[in-house]
Amino acid sequence: MSTTLTVDFFCSVDGYGSAEGWPGYWGKEGPEVIEDRVRTFAQDQVLVFGATTFRQFRKFVALFDEPYYGSLNELPKIVFSSTLQEPLEWQNSTVINEDAVTAIERLKRTTDVPMRSHGSISLNRALLAAGLVDRIEIMMFPAITGRAGYASLFQGGAEFDLDLLESTVLDGRTQKLVYAPHVHGEIPEGVGPKPRNAD
Repeated sequence: MSTTLTVDFFCSVDGYGSAEGWPGYWGKEGPEVIEDRVRTFAQDQVLVFGATTFRQFRKFVALFDEPYYGSLNELPKIVFSSTLQEPLEWQNSTVINEDAVTAIERLKRTTDVPMRSHGSISLNRALLAAGLVDRIEIMMFPAITGRAGYASLFQGGAEFDLDLLESTVLDGRTQKLVYAPHVHGEIPEGVGPKPRNAD
């Protein structure tokens, strides 16, 4: 029994997850981006959050109306936190007060429901560095935020080689890029030269 972990990251072309003075999604959320989110969260999966992103999403689904927020409410959610306590005021949510890398490594071995994490920069950076992420789904919006940008998932983190699995243009302007990450310097299983004396 095993499962996969996917990390979502929405960013500008220069790799920032947010920018001071810019609207959400850089003002470029089109109907195909929304439909992609609807399809994504309609899948059977467990959502994984750090405490800060969990609080943000809990507030978003209470205040705003997006077509996929119903799915967010219904899906099982786990949040890694040493401060949050149940009940969490967001249905189907469970707190795990444990090292996230240790817990996710165990969950990947003992469950078969896919996991997905969106946002949660420090959490996902740690899971990437530990080699626990199977897919990175990058939604790259057509904007360069320059000095206004912040919340970069990759800057200052580990180094990776990426295998491109999927590339889609949404609304004629936003790129969705799906990669399988491999820690740089490590040869993925089944890739690379044959060992000497191998048949």
